[in-house]
Amino acid sequence: MLIYDYKNTDKSFFAKIEFEYINSVNEIINSVKTGGDNAVREYTKKFGDGDINSFKLSDDEISEAINKIDKDTINSIQYAIKNVSEFAKAQLASIKESEVNISGNILGHKIIPIESVGCYIPGGNYPLPSTAVMTIVPAKIAGVKRIVAVSPKIKPVTVAAAHLSGADEIYKIGGVQAIAALAYGTESIKKVNKITGPGNKYVTAAKKHVYGECGIDFLAGPSEVLIIADETANPKFVAADMLAQCEHDKDARAFLISTSKDFVLKVKNHAESFLETLQTKDIAKVSFEKSIAIVVDNINRAVQISNQKAPEHLELCFKNSKDFINEFTNYGSLFIGNYSAEVFGDYVSGTNHTLPTNQVAKYSGGLSVFDYLKIQTYQIISETALNKTAEYASKLAKEEGLYAHKLAADIRNNKE
Repeated sequence: MLIYDYKNTDKSFFAKIEFEYINSVNEIINSVKTGGDNAVREYTKKFGDGDINSFKLSDDEISEAINKIDKDTINSIQYAIKNVSEFAKAQLASIKESEVNISGNILGHKIIPIESVGCYIPGGNYPLPSTAVMTIVPAKIAGVKRIVAVSPKIKPVTVAAAHLSGADEIYKIGGVQAIAALAYGTESIKKVNKITGPGNKYVTAAKKHVYGECGIDFLAGPSEVLIIADETANPKFVAADMLAQCEHDKDARAFLISTSKDFVLKVKNHAESFLETLQTKDIAKVSFEKSIAIVVDNINRAVQISNQKAPEHLELCFKNSKDFINEFTNYGSLFIGNYSAEVFGDYVSGTNHTLPTNQVAKYSGGLSVFDYLKIQTYQIISETALNKTAEYASKLAKEEGLYAHKLAADIRNNKE
């Protein structure tokens, strides 16, 4: 871990990852658009996911997968589903359909679920049943009619999580070819209206490519955590949380801002000690060595740096941290207090772990029930308010030089 004084902070701390244009992504997407199932099958085999004849899991295959999972794991998945469901229901209840009278006209909005979504569940370094819960459950609560899950080299535990979360269709494909199949459709996979879920740089590039053909949640880079701590924090907790982030992959990063250099050194020592026996040390060590700690002279400085960084996960482990939460404005998800580990949000607490990285938190929040809804407006122009409404609309249309617009207003106001 690299350690800096805030005055000499390395610029890489604030660097954004530029999403490169990957020619192979364009090639795969175009192949799937024209070749359909055969192209998906070809790339699935080429990239080591096996020679798959039928992409969709049958009911028997789903039952077989679930029967392979031990009871404790099933209980853990169901506990996560329960909490994520309840939080999504609370979020859904916070928005209402609305209708108001403005200047004599009736205006309103409807809340309508997206009809179909594709949930991408990574299957690279690790199976991620938690991502099945996080992407599928909010869609189910929102009322999405068709929920499709895709995952490469799909493990029984991921199948179980996807099914228990409410997926209507589960496909054992992944990568760029899966994104293309969801966006454009093939002979056996109907296209969807929106794609959600994280993935590697190729999946992210593919989501960027197909945006417009369908919706996406956001473009996310490697996972990251920023922890702000003072001498009251537990250095073992902080070290473990940093390594939890680092083990995702070699590009993941953990950042620490502290008012105490001694505390930073304690965290570093504990992390290095944990790494000696950590099963994922081959990945975590590489990421941890490139992670950064910054020593600041006060918490206000830490707040300033954090808002500029806009981290995916933000942990507050300092005295009276609750008094500062309104000062933080840019983050994917906030974890307040020494016991609020990011791992709980990853799995079971109820908030979502599909979060904006790479400073996307400056303009977007994490995945939620809201991402599966459309807020669509309507209006009823009354005869009593028609005169003024049409008069002002006509004047503005004339100013813009749009005379058919003017005509459409005037003809209703008996001016034409």
